[in-house]
Amino acid sequence: MRTNERTMRDIIVRRAREDESDAVAALFRLSKETAMPYLPNLHTPEEDRAYVRERVFADCEVWLAERDDEIVGLIAFRTGWIDQLYAHPAHQRSGIGTALLQKAKDANDRLQLWAFQRNESARRFYESQGFRVERTTDGGYNVEREPDLLYVWTRR
Repeated sequence: MRTNERTMRDIIVRRAREDESDAVAALFRLSKETAMPYLPNLHTPEEDRAYVRERVFADCEVWLAERDDEIVGLIAFRTGWIDQLYAHPAHQRSGIGTALLQKAKDANDRLQLWAFQRNESARRFYESQGFRVERTTDGGYNVEREPDLLYVWTRR
C-alpha cells in the first residue's frame, strides 16, 4: 500500500480529554519547535502545560488525530477562530491537518487564524484549504514579535 492510500483511513479524529492536556502540550511544543525554529523560546515546558490546561482546554474545543494509538495532531478552535493546529513532524503531509481542519469547518461558517509570515508550509496548507490573507502585521501584536498574517475562510 502506498503512503497516500494509508493516510486518511488510519487516522482517528476524536475529542480530546482534559487528562490529555500534557500530551497536547508536548505535541504543541515539538511541532512548533520543529516547524518554526526561528521563533524565540519564550516559555518552559511547564508553562506550556499550564497554558494548554488553563487556556486552550478552557476556551476551545480540542480535537486530536490518532494513528496507531499515538496522538499525531491537534486542533483547538472556538467560534470563528482556530487557535492551534499542529501535526507531529513525522506525520506531516499525510492528511492529518486536513482531517482536523474539517472539524472546525464543520462547526463554523467562517474561520480566522493567525500564521507567521515565515511559516511557508503553513501558509501553503491554509491557502490550499481555501483560506485567504485578510491582513498582514509587522509582528508588533504577538509575543514572538514575528510578522504574521490573518487568514480568513468562509463557507461558500
